Amino acid sequence: MRSRKDNIFHGIDWILVMYYFVFIFLGWINIYAATIGENNFELLNFSTEYGKQLIWIGLSIPIILLILMFEAKFYEKYASIIYATSLVLLAGLFVLGKNINGSVSWYPIGSFSLQPSEFAKAATALAIAKLVSDKMFNLKKLGTQVQALLLLFFPAILIILQPDPGSALVYTAFIFVLYREGLPFYYITVGFIALFLFVITLILGYEVTLISSLVLFICILLYFIFYRPRAFRKGWGKIIGIYIMSALFIFSVDLVFNHVFKQHHRDRFNIILGKTVDMKGVGYNTDQSVTTIASGGFFGKGFLEGERTQGNFVPEQKTDYIFTTVGEEWGFVGSALVIILFVTFLLRIINRAEQQKVKFSRIYGYSIVAIFFMHFVLNIGMVLGLVPTIGIPLPFFSYGGSALWGFTVLLFIFIRLDANKIYEW
Repeated sequence: MRSRKDNIFHGIDWILVMYYFVFIFLGWINIYAATIGENNFELLNFSTEYGKQLIWIGLSIPIILLILMFEAKFYEKYASIIYATSLVLLAGLFVLGKNINGSVSWYPIGSFSLQPSEFAKAATALAIAKLVSDKMFNLKKLGTQVQALLLLFFPAILIILQPDPGSALVYTAFIFVLYREGLPFYYITVGFIALFLFVITLILGYEVTLISSLVLFICILLYFIFYRPRAFRKGWGKIIGIYIMSALFIFSVDLVFNHVFKQHHRDRFNIILGKTVDMKGVGYNTDQSVTTIASGGFFGKGFLEGERTQGNFVPEQKTDYIFTTVGEEWGFVGSALVIILFVTFLLRIINRAEQQKVKFSRIYGYSIVAIFFMHFVLNIGMVLGLVPTIGIPLPFFSYGGSALWGFTVLLFIFIRLDANKIYEW
């Protein structure tokens, strides 16, 4: 704990704090607009969603103060314990978790529920920062690469099995953090190839994709045999290995898509890929979302004046689709302002991360940028119909205590680390 004589606010980046309170204020007024009833305009009605969100916001303050009370060194020293605890909580869901909408992702606590996956992201960011910042750790070596990837694999697989593929997808963002710290570029290349194979397999089916990949492999093999024989003799094992891994991945895509994903997940991918058209069924959310945003025009309809928002046309508008309220009532101008605020917020964290003297703090800073960016891009892409509906909140805007507290923990741990950047620990 910090000494009592120390000021816990010393060195705090108040600009990041300002961003935080601006975001939660804007988020709350949009939750208010999306959930207010015809005869209910009481701001302090705690039986409503906007009233409950006020409670979550109020309880965020002691969480922030608790985070700031600890020395920055505390988060590095106990990163492994925090990470292990998060894995235990994720695994415990399969025994004590509450099933909501087909996913066992919440612990029931009285009339409320707590989602541990929202806090596991901060725990994983601390663990990655702890591992990679070790002086003996070298991301150029295969063994260390496996260690780092396993840290991401364990929480991601536990979240996928809930199943909650949207939250698990966020963990891919850590690859960019590892790349920043020395991970070879071919991991990024492999990631984009995997994404391409994933989409092609869903569109064409795994049988057609496997046959196509085999034809391509034979063509590449013949090219090396006849035109680059010396390169073939040196690298034939890698060429064959790449094909085998690609074939296994293609087969696994079909396996996961048909046997791990729920039917509503499959339907959403099929709609985005144009394989099915269902604007009254599973595609209803996306269709209503796009229509609601478009109805806002350039300047928007005004606060509490959105007919589609007030008419509850968009399901889950207070959570995953909260940006549709921004689009309808604030229009293009308001939506652009929110996007600009998020971009400058992320740039601010990157700037502060680069100023860190301690490697652990820098890596953690880049980790939270990656997490916030992934949430921001996937959520906005989802409400615009560019990516499937995967149930991922917009940071500080979407309704929910777990999400708000999870993002609060992510940000204020970095603010605590940044406040100590003048020290070498």
